[in-house]
Amino acid sequence: MGYDLDTYFIEKPHETSPRRLYSQTGADWQYRVDFDRLRSDRMLRTRQQMDAMDLGALVLYAGANIRYVTGSYQGNWKYNINIRYVVLTNGGEPILFETAGSDMHCARIDLPWMKDRVRPAITWQWAEGAVPHMAGRMVDSVVEVLKEAGVEKEKIGIDNLDMPSLQAYQDRKINIVNGWPALSAARTIKTRDEIELLKQASSIGDAAMWKIKYEWLKPGVREREIEAKVHEFMLERGAEIIYDIIVASGGNTSPYRRWATDKMIRQGDLVIVDINAVGPSGYFVDFVRCFKCASKMTQQEIDLYREVYDSMYAGIAQLKPGNTTADVAACFPKYDDDKYGTVTLQQFAHSIGITLYEGMWISRAYSLDHPAEIKENMYFAAETFAGHPGLPQTTRLEENVLVSADGPVVFT
Repeated sequence: MGYDLDTYFIEKPHETSPRRLYSQTGADWQYRVDFDRLRSDRMLRTRQQMDAMDLGALVLYAGANIRYVTGSYQGNWKYNINIRYVVLTNGGEPILFETAGSDMHCARIDLPWMKDRVRPAITWQWAEGAVPHMAGRMVDSVVEVLKEAGVEKEKIGIDNLDMPSLQAYQDRKINIVNGWPALSAARTIKTRDEIELLKQASSIGDAAMWKIKYEWLKPGVREREIEAKVHEFMLERGAEIIYDIIVASGGNTSPYRRWATDKMIRQGDLVIVDINAVGPSGYFVDFVRCFKCASKMTQQEIDLYREVYDSMYAGIAQLKPGNTTADVAACFPKYDDDKYGTVTLQQFAHSIGITLYEGMWISRAYSLDHPAEIKENMYFAAETFAGHPGLPQTTRLEENVLVSADGPVVFT
């Protein structure tokens, strides 16, 4: 009998298959994640959105946005404290203003693609009575770049501003506008290499959940012990940082307590574990599992688990190109999102990438009446919750999902 090799998987893009996973290391014999292409593709997407929104430049203070357009990373602690910034003029190359001293020297060593475009950042936060003066100096450093490119009279998109900086821009008659929509639109659609990195992050998270279920979850273990073990395991396997590990057991699931405590886990407890971590090269994994500790689920618990599973996967099924966020939200159970008209972050979905929440939330609070289009290569975390009055425990699940040309692909 003849045998034909199944080449179906070769005909599909490598990045869209969860089972086709590259190593985190590089090799001379295989073309894996291409970081030069990653940076250039992210820059291309940013420039496209700048053109679409008629921006003369973007000025970026948020650490994730700085990383997106320059590839610069010097620890999570610097992400959102406004001590460094980037100016990207339309048609020009990004100028990175890095904190002076060893940080700036490290940037010049680590980012050869930035060439001579790393300058000292003028810090203004926490400067006591000098805040207005220092904010003015910081804005002057930005304006200098704008003038060099001849765009100082055009619309300048800014992602994040405090009041002293806003005043300094206004004093200099700079036409500042909201720059977040440009970065949000760019980052929401993932590039080929971003998808590969998201897959790597998911693989580390999956392994951690396996360890919890089959090795670490036992009566007498405290919630924070599980949290600590996940930190160690994921960091050893290439995670960049651990954002937060939620472990809620027994009574801490009803009402659902979204942080770990020193509560001891008991036999028969339902245990909700939510892993939020940054994988290799800055891409998130965020997913949830619900386990039963050292006992079989009761029929009532099985029914509750089925309820949360079915609602989550009904929403996931709608994550395909051409659908809208309204199609997804309609599958989520009615909850306080409906009652109060705001997002509970319990019956919803959110885009995910180099930040935990990236560009788009989906909720019954507003998505039914204000739908947005679902597009190919968006990447979401979809999560739902099930609990009823009088029940001592609740259930929760979450998956990470790529919107491929053929529909949703679950990565976790």
